[in-house]
Amino acid sequence: MLQIGDEVYFSAVFLLVLFGTRSAIGASAVTASIYVFIVMFRFPQVPADQASQVLRPTGLASAGVPVVAHRAGGHDAPENTIAAIREASRNGATGVELDLGFTADGVAVLMHDETVDRTTNGTGAVGTLRLAELRTLDATGKHRLREKFKGERVPTLQEAVEECINHQLTIFFDVKDQPDQAAAALGEMYRKHPVLYNSSIVCSFQPKLIYKMRQADPGVVTALTHRPWSLSRYGDGTPRSLSAWTNYWLGVLDVLLDWAHHHLLWNLCGVSAILMQKDFISLDYVQYWAERGVEVVGWTINTAVDKQFYQDVLKISYITDSLREDCEPHY
Repeated sequence: MLQIGDEVYFSAVFLLVLFGTRSAIGASAVTASIYVFIVMFRFPQVPADQASQVLRPTGLASAGVPVVAHRAGGHDAPENTIAAIREASRNGATGVELDLGFTADGVAVLMHDETVDRTTNGTGAVGTLRLAELRTLDATGKHRLREKFKGERVPTLQEAVEECINHQLTIFFDVKDQPDQAAAALGEMYRKHPVLYNSSIVCSFQPKLIYKMRQADPGVVTALTHRPWSLSRYGDGTPRSLSAWTNYWLGVLDVLLDWAHHHLLWNLCGVSAILMQKDFISLDYVQYWAERGVEVVGWTINTAVDKQFYQDVLKISYITDSLREDCEPHY
């Protein structure tokens, strides 16, 4: 069902179309069409108790909040590796966020970037390397603790999932592209390991990927990842374009995208959580989503002061690059 209060936004759509077309009939038709589209094609959220098991797992201290290691804790160990998963577990993480990539021979592996250049001692696009070639690379190649973890390899999705299950870690699967391949690979994991339905969540910046996942398996807990102004600015705030005109129109698209995330896309996809960049989270923001049955998870929280704020004031989950010390953010 649509949420109480959404009539305000449908009224706004009606008035906007009415202003543009000067036609009450046309405005009514457009507004009604949007409403019917959502009702007919939306996916309902998974049951609240299932989402709670994933997002608020039992076993936490009474005042504790879930802590998720970003890229399995890329500051404390080489990111997206088995070593990082083990280190995150030792350091007290509730869960790990893992990035999904695919080799040239279609094997799902853990890799954040499109290339292996930044995180290994190799070069080239992940999608052009076969698994056997990827296995020859050292995944600690450029990490600050490479001597401690020397020889760590890029793991397959299967290996990473089994390691997380062994450590009873919640998994945040981050999917960036290739929706059909991702849905198939993750679907296989859920069939092999049914425990994942209550211990994992599929996340993406791209709503179409989440919608595709819900189509493939409506029983999977999902989340939209979002950062306002992401089309016009990089994570550090730097404009994406040197052209003021281009930035202006990208800014307009940012406003529309932000509105869609908060009033349309979450409902259409039936997500249980929204992963929001930390600078845009407040108590009011958390309450807004709580009224819609959606959990807020903040990223990336890398200082002790911010972590204390999430624990004591916001009382929501957060994603961090390190469970051991303050560090610079990874966007």
